[in-house]
Amino acid sequence: MLLEQVLKTVKYSGDIPLDIDIKDIAYNSNKAGEDILFVCLVGAVVDGHDFAFSAYEKGCRFFVCQHDVLLPDDANIILVDNTREALAILSANFFGHPSNELAVIGITGTKGKTTTTHIIKDVLEKCGIKTGLIGTVGASYGNTLKQTVNTTPESYETQKLLREMADNGCTAVAMEVSSLGVKMHRVDNLNFKIGVFTNISPDHIGGDEHKTFEEYYGWKKAFFDMCDIAIGCADDEATQDMIENVEEKTLFGIECDANYIASNVKPFKNHSFLGTVFDLSANGKIYENMQVSLPGYYSVYNALAAIAVCEKMGINIDDMREPLSRIHISGRTEPVLISDDYSIIIDYAHNGTSLKQLLQTMRAYEPNRLICLFGSVGDRAQLRRKEMGLVAGSMCDLSIITSDDPNFEEPEKIIEEIAGYVEQAGGKYEAIADRENAIDYAVQVLQEGDMLILAGKGHEKFQKVKGELVPIDERKCINKALESLNII
Repeated sequence: MLLEQVLKTVKYSGDIPLDIDIKDIAYNSNKAGEDILFVCLVGAVVDGHDFAFSAYEKGCRFFVCQHDVLLPDDANIILVDNTREALAILSANFFGHPSNELAVIGITGTKGKTTTTHIIKDVLEKCGIKTGLIGTVGASYGNTLKQTVNTTPESYETQKLLREMADNGCTAVAMEVSSLGVKMHRVDNLNFKIGVFTNISPDHIGGDEHKTFEEYYGWKKAFFDMCDIAIGCADDEATQDMIENVEEKTLFGIECDANYIASNVKPFKNHSFLGTVFDLSANGKIYENMQVSLPGYYSVYNALAAIAVCEKMGINIDDMREPLSRIHISGRTEPVLISDDYSIIIDYAHNGTSLKQLLQTMRAYEPNRLICLFGSVGDRAQLRRKEMGLVAGSMCDLSIITSDDPNFEEPEKIIEEIAGYVEQAGGKYEAIADRENAIDYAVQVLQEGDMLILAGKGHEKFQKVKGELVPIDERKCINKALESLNII
């Protein structure tokens, strides 16, 4: 594509030739090369301008910068006010504005983004609408699955993924939109047909993220300026303000008046199903005994959001029943074994609040014993150890404390800290540092009617140990332990 087309609508200064053919855009010098436009992104820790010369040595001669950079005379400098903002425009131009060819559905909120995107994708797909997904667990469309670095990828990756999805027959995309994604211009120049607000509470505050809750809130709200339709949770007091600038609004909830209301919410489990049933009132009509194969009130909220989205996409609610009853999300209250004997669940809960919510939810299924295997990260977030230890100690019949992502801390030190809080709360525990051995022990001690929860890793298949990513697949560990008992 000619540089003139790539730069369309970008406000820049610099006397540069515009009839040059650009074959790609890069902001990582490892991907630099001849005929590649290099964008010097400014991050919280790293300044891409520091790598401009490395990109030059690899063949780049055209550079998008927001401040002076020392390069040889044959380098062409395109000066802009903000390189992140520019990258979003450049990427949209380069990939042909694919969001104009797709119904892009963005989900934002403190909790529920991952689950809601997956429910939307599953329901739309099973109702005949080929749908892509972008979020915490990666990007997917059809049989293609790609890893992503951030919940909301950089604008270049997002535009590239949307182009691939459109070219491979997708007509819709459900994507998680984080507050940082909005702040860092990762979703600029996207056309969002629908924006969903799930809820908000303090999170991602401090460090390189947001300075205050008000800033965090503000970037969430700014997302809805990009949306044609807003769908929000009526039970969250922030919703009315959050979506006030969107002309077309739809609400869902359990406690407050809304377009989509769930009532008679009850946990339900049999030998092959663990989830929640509810009655749905939608636009004056009652749909009894709706089932979602995910536990808890929060799963009903996520399902309501998805139902509202899918009806906006032209799907009849009765056609959503079967796909809602078969939702499966990796690492989000994911059942590995549901039987008349006992149940084993994997979940991503990795702080005190999410663990408490998870344990409260699973208690509703009245297990004989509720057993939780968990640990906590090293080097940072040390308050989590206290929070999780006190929660598990007060709510579990047995805690199995093990290694999570210790990184450069000794796992035994982290486990000892957590164990002290479990004891403080009056709980029983076993401490086993090796996570695979801990999983084997947890399965071995299961009794009839027990429920075992593996918390913290969720969809992840690695542990961070001394700067390395060490593979571990909890599902394989569970199956190995079950095989030794002749269960499978």
